[in-house]
Amino acid sequence: MSSSYITDQGPGSGLRVPARSWLNSDAPSLSLNGDWRFRLLPTAPGTPGAGSVLATGETVEAVASESFDDSSWDTLAVPSHWVLAEDGKYGRPIYTNVQYPFPIDPPFVPDANPTGDYRRTFDVPDSWFESTTAALTLRFDGVESRYKVWVNGVEIGVGSGSRLAQEFDVSEALRPGKNLLVVRVHQWSAASYLEDQDQWWLPGIFRDVKLQARPVGGLTDVWLRTDWSGSGTITPEITADPAAFPVTLRVPELGLEVIWDSPADVAPVSIDAVEPWSAEVPRLYDASVSSAAESISLRLGFRTVKIVGDQFLVNGRKVIFHGVNRHETNADRGRVFDEASAREDLALMKRFNVNAIRTSHYPPHPRFLDLADELGFWVILECDLETHGFHALKWVGNPSDDPAWRDALVDRMERTVERDKNHASIVMWSLGNESGTGANLAAMAAWTHARDLSRPVHYEGDYTGAYTDVYSRMYSSIPETDSIGRNDSHALLLGCNAIESARQRTRPFILCEYVHAMGNGPGAIDQYEDLVDKYPRLHGGFVWEWRDHGIRTRTADGTEFFAYGGDFDEVIHDGNFVMDGMILSDSTPTPGLFEYKQIVSPIRLALTLNAEGNAGLTVANLRHTSDASDVVLRWRVEHNGTRVDAGELTTDGANGPLQAGDSLTLTLPTIVAAAEGETWLSVEAVLREATAWAPAGHPLSETQLDLSPAQPPLRVPRPASPIAGAAPVELGPATFDAGSLVTLAGLPVAGPRLELWRAPTDNDKGQGFGAYGPEDPWINSGRGVPAPSSAVVWQQAGLDRLTRRVEDVAALPQGLRVRSRYAAANSEHDVAVEENWQLSGDELWLRIDIAPSAGWDLVFPRIGVRLDLPSEVDGASWFGAGPRESYPDSLHSAVVGTHGGSLEELNVNYARPQETGHHSDVRWVELSRDGAPWLRIEADPDALGRRPGFSLAKNTAQEVALAPHPHELPESQHSYLYLDAAQHGLGSRACGPDVWPDFALRPEARTLVLRIRAA
Repeated sequence: MSSSYITDQGPGSGLRVPARSWLNSDAPSLSLNGDWRFRLLPTAPGTPGAGSVLATGETVEAVASESFDDSSWDTLAVPSHWVLAEDGKYGRPIYTNVQYPFPIDPPFVPDANPTGDYRRTFDVPDSWFESTTAALTLRFDGVESRYKVWVNGVEIGVGSGSRLAQEFDVSEALRPGKNLLVVRVHQWSAASYLEDQDQWWLPGIFRDVKLQARPVGGLTDVWLRTDWSGSGTITPEITADPAAFPVTLRVPELGLEVIWDSPADVAPVSIDAVEPWSAEVPRLYDASVSSAAESISLRLGFRTVKIVGDQFLVNGRKVIFHGVNRHETNADRGRVFDEASAREDLALMKRFNVNAIRTSHYPPHPRFLDLADELGFWVILECDLETHGFHALKWVGNPSDDPAWRDALVDRMERTVERDKNHASIVMWSLGNESGTGANLAAMAAWTHARDLSRPVHYEGDYTGAYTDVYSRMYSSIPETDSIGRNDSHALLLGCNAIESARQRTRPFILCEYVHAMGNGPGAIDQYEDLVDKYPRLHGGFVWEWRDHGIRTRTADGTEFFAYGGDFDEVIHDGNFVMDGMILSDSTPTPGLFEYKQIVSPIRLALTLNAEGNAGLTVANLRHTSDASDVVLRWRVEHNGTRVDAGELTTDGANGPLQAGDSLTLTLPTIVAAAEGETWLSVEAVLREATAWAPAGHPLSETQLDLSPAQPPLRVPRPASPIAGAAPVELGPATFDAGSLVTLAGLPVAGPRLELWRAPTDNDKGQGFGAYGPEDPWINSGRGVPAPSSAVVWQQAGLDRLTRRVEDVAALPQGLRVRSRYAAANSEHDVAVEENWQLSGDELWLRIDIAPSAGWDLVFPRIGVRLDLPSEVDGASWFGAGPRESYPDSLHSAVVGTHGGSLEELNVNYARPQETGHHSDVRWVELSRDGAPWLRIEADPDALGRRPGFSLAKNTAQEVALAPHPHELPESQHSYLYLDAAQHGLGSRACGPDVWPDFALRPEARTLVLRIRAA
């Protein structure tokens, strides 16, 4: 029997049923999920290189026979991925981003083609074979990557399109009572060339399998298109035999019942009193469409999507997408759907002000879209298509422009649209991702336009706008995005000539991917949001991406960690590039997500002081639809971090609740600032009542205003001149040995030593764009200049291996001075450090002056010092920015106040260890030992008013930089306190722009002024 179906470039074959909606029907059905008999073969039987893969005497397709003995096989759950079962018994996952994990020789695949044979028996009721049954269909919702199906030994067909539904007509093969279903699944096939998405390759039957009895007089398909323009319209499309009529449409809440006696009677229905659906007010109406034999249940949302000029409108109002790209991924199940987890995923998005989802890069499980309708999201529904690996070949042989693949690509789009066309949440169709361009993509767009005029078509790779409806880009820089927004007709757009550029500038612009969220970052999210505020053409974007794809794994001794590319000994892989989510693999929100939440909040707050010195609060409702009656404004006043007053305000104005698109200014009660220290006024916008996705009091945004009066200059000890004699051994809580600090507050310590190094973040290691050096950041469309990653530059400069040379230790009156010079081997550049320790009364002052030599041609990761402390130092409280880590280009979610946490809570457990835990703008930090206060360090601003930051860690930055995973960090010998006069920004250069120059740390002189005492 031929195995040519594996390399066939078509969409599938056999008794395939035309694509239709995923419908909730009362027609009889039988789930075939559960335990199946399973075996894994190393190659595909029947292929020339298969050899003796089968047992002696077993023919290529003997597995389909009812007499075949599978009693020695294992059992495997359906749905599941076989590579995630039985601790690697059936192979391991493979991660690639762009690379194909097999030779690029389309449509062929290697002989080593893991092939899973599945068998199960099931009983079919006798009643399904009566005259009331028109057909029996077998539905697969997701199988990776290509599969052949047999029922009772009869070949049914071949399915293709891993994340697409496929139905087969099995009417002639089934019988009453016991039946046998056999499925042979191949990991690699011609279809694999179309499924090169940035994710794990996970073979198997990973979505539901269902048998359905289609009734005589049933409804083959139902599409209720809805519109809203002050009133509602339902435009029905009923696919059924004429004998199925009459057909009745009911929407009980609207008092609607319409009976169509024949297909010719089916016509649009107008409804006057109907509320519109939006992502903010996801108003749904239960509806049913029934014949005498079958009833279909749907949930209708009335909305109209329209592009007018360069504006993307829903229900007549502009949409701003504050979205995320969402892969289907779970640390334990892979792409197997779990409704409870999906609902919590969506609720978490809502809690963080995410309003939109791009289903990267394939349709999700159909129930996910039901939840998106219910909870409220704008969705770009993407086809299961990506051929990114052909980029390395300059797109030669790309299926997107090869006629041999045309039917497969158009079929994929057809199945995408047909399955999900009833969902109110879907406001755009997307042809796929990173598949170059070509005639087949244009054919997909043409089919979609012909089928559904109610939704625009998106595809980022259509740079010239030849066949799509919106201008979409990924990772355009701030200067380039500014140019797109301001209608800069002198600048040609990427891949466009002058005429094409002009065409694209007439369309709505979205960033389908931006602010790549890999590891610690992204930085400068606010720069993009500022442009969205500034330019009407810009409609926001979709963060890459929502969740890390780590797979929960354990070492030989049982230590748990989240695996990424290379952890399963793949031949080729793309490392931890799969760990680029706003939430970690265990669903922990990252600081980057908190930053995003604050920046994109639709309830925007701003505090100012008027001429009389009273605080005014401006509230802007940037929502698409809903007023702010669900919002309460909670204000509080804190003196030196201690709350002294609080209250609440409503968002109501003179005309009632603050409407979408409006703003107002409220006057707060008179606030008296403290005569000494700092007084801060903070206002939070919180939910008045619980919703389906958050409890009452959930914060939506926050703002602060510093009301502190001008403070007299701090009386810092006057710099002293050295005196004769030996340096003191003891100064207050500190003791020294030959000028070196050896104890603080009774415990052994070492330092302070200069630290310029930080464990490189994923963005520090990245080269997604060039670097922003001394050149104008607006050149090269803002993409910087070609340069190695920051991490490479830092390592080449030896910042991770600085050595110290003490130049002088001198006694001071009530103090000592230590002058040192730090440099790396084989480097002519150095940094001079002067420590001045002075005891003034009962306060120990430490002034550290840090001065780099001339000639450093790079940015520094940090400028600070490190203190090595006893390992029992296990936490900190502080007055400054918090409670989460913050960096120069990621400060919007940081709130000035008193905060605290254990050593573990102060740091983020990123999948690949890297810089974490920096807390900015510190006034004081109090370290705890075994949970009790031990040492207090007060930090004063420098001459320019700049305050330092701190971090507390179990490992040095050098140790962190060398560890591939958290569990591979060496056993902690100390706790390490970093006091940083400055830190470099984060950027998003792992796949995007470098740190913007405003937030880059160039070598410069810096000073730390500290006061130290026992707590």
